Amino acid sequence: MTGRVTAVLLVAWLAAPAAFACPVCVGDVDSQMAQGANNAILFLLGVVLIVQAAFVALFVGIRRRARRLERRRAGLLLIEGGAR
Repeated sequence: MTGRVTAVLLVAWLAAPAAFACPVCVGDVDSQMAQGANNAILFLLGVVLIVQAAFVALFVGIRRRARRLERRRAGLLLIEGGAR
């Protein structure tokens, strides 16, 4: 058991320098690759925000529809109750 842990730690220690930073982070900040990575991050953030806004809009629509149906149901009950 101790041999496996030692082997895993050794591999992690040897692989650590390769995982410190990507070439974009280590390279020139104004390079085309860095600008492309920044644009990709902004695009993905925009997609996440659009999906979240659509999810909120879905629940707002469901709530409005439920309120409208409740008002219609209450109006019908008032008419039915008045006849008795």
